[in-house]
Amino acid sequence: MQSRVALVTGGTGGIGTSIIERLASMGHRVATNYRDEAKARAWQARMRERGLEVHLSRADVADPEQCEAMVRDVEQALGPVDILVNNAGITRDTTFHRMTAQQWNEVIATNLGSVFNVTRPVIDGMRARKWGRIIQISSINGQKGQYGQANYAASKAGMHGFTISLAQENARFGITVNTVSPGYIGTDMVMAVPEDVRNKIIQQIPTGRLGNPEEIAYAVSFFIPDEAGWITGANLAVNGGQYMGW
Repeated sequence: MQSRVALVTGGTGGIGTSIIERLASMGHRVATNYRDEAKARAWQARMRERGLEVHLSRADVADPEQCEAMVRDVEQALGPVDILVNNAGITRDTTFHRMTAQQWNEVIATNLGSVFNVTRPVIDGMRARKWGRIIQISSINGQKGQYGQANYAASKAGMHGFTISLAQENARFGITVNTVSPGYIGTDMVMAVPEDVRNKIIQQIPTGRLGNPEEIAYAVSFFIPDEAGWITGANLAVNGGQYMGW
């Protein structure tokens, strides 16, 4: 497989780290963004201990100008971005009748606005080179909804509309656009939930367990090889059977 440049947003988190490790194992050069300098450098040091060199670029994905600068920085350091994984996301959970405009806007801007902000600076280059892979990390809750997550579910559902529209526009340019929708994954955030709440979640999952970040990374890697070039506009649900649909 040809070595390409991959940009993974939100790469210092649990799922993002696994995606980066998987792409690096496939021979790709990988970059990610950060906002907290100290946290990012500590993460980079841990990655180097594992033998992985990841390019870091400071950017808030909710800011289009910072995203433009990030893409140019990555391209200058590593080369043209051919693989983009829109993984960055936040939560501001509360029931809608208590939700503030700030809680709504922050989630939409980071989770959905970022998909435009980061994809827009790379799409022209992909079209010119006649090859590209764009993958959104959505969520099971973008498919079925979730109590207290009207903002999050809306942002993640919006990714699907973006995916299928962009897929149609760019299919003839050798660019595929797909979505991965994880269920409940055993990241630090989920493991911080009280055990009794976690157990109730697990009871709803047919496989009887939480997912692993590595399983999401595998799903992402499925869309990348040339052999996956006929798969576009698709959503791959990776949720242990908790939500099943056509």
